[in-house]
Amino acid sequence: MKNINYLYPHWGSDNLSASEFFELIKIKGFQGVEINLPEDETFKKEFLRGLEKSREQNPNFICVLQQVLPVKLETVEAYIINVLTQLERMLPYHPNFINSHTGKDHFSFKDNCLVIEAIESFSKQNNIPVYHEIHRGRFTFHSGTTLTYLDKYPQLQLVGDLSHWCVVSESMLQDQEHILEKIIPHIKHIHARVGFEQAPQVNNPFAPEWNTYLEQYLHWWQRIIKEHISLDTFSITPEFGPYPYMPQSPFSKKPLANQQELNVTMKTYLESRLKF
Repeated sequence: MKNINYLYPHWGSDNLSASEFFELIKIKGFQGVEINLPEDETFKKEFLRGLEKSREQNPNFICVLQQVLPVKLETVEAYIINVLTQLERMLPYHPNFINSHTGKDHFSFKDNCLVIEAIESFSKQNNIPVYHEIHRGRFTFHSGTTLTYLDKYPQLQLVGDLSHWCVVSESMLQDQEHILEKIIPHIKHIHARVGFEQAPQVNNPFAPEWNTYLEQYLHWWQRIIKEHISLDTFSITPEFGPYPYMPQSPFSKKPLANQQELNVTMKTYLESRLKF
């Protein structure tokens, strides 16, 4: 592996214009962006201009778009239509890949398979890789059931956010090593956020009381990198989020840590600790 590219998440930067956001990425030394595009048309036009400019300045600049649908009561047929509509809207941005929040945890296996097949068909037709994020509420919400989908669709690629499985299982996956061994080869992008048994995000992973958790996640991330060492590059998004992921002080609602600082510090930490 020649290098690891670090992407900055737009999540939590809603107060910035698209131009200001791209400036933030540049100043902080990130090699790309990961974003769930807002509905605001002005922002999207400005984002596209900023993206084109970033790619002119750096042909290797990476853009990852997220497919995330709001929760609502709908049939699987309606859900698929909504997913494909959202994916079609991403085409003008020519993303390097799409991070898809795919399916629902309460859909049947059959229905989630229909969703997966529709998304995989879109990916093939448009020559855009689609990675399915490990996330609560999606078909990937649970480690064991995710394996059943990988058995049927061994070509599936995943975004590794293991914090969600820690919450779902109320564990640090210490009894799921046999599952992780099968999952890790499918993880092609990492969300570098530290969670624990009761939440997907600790208040500050660099506080000494969370050191054991930080080291465990580093171990997982290093295993993923080692699994894909033959690739030229790999991408990681430090993804500490704002409230409700970020705990707040009661009454004042003051965040217990600075989200932007955590993402930048995580990038620096991984640059010094990950071996490739």
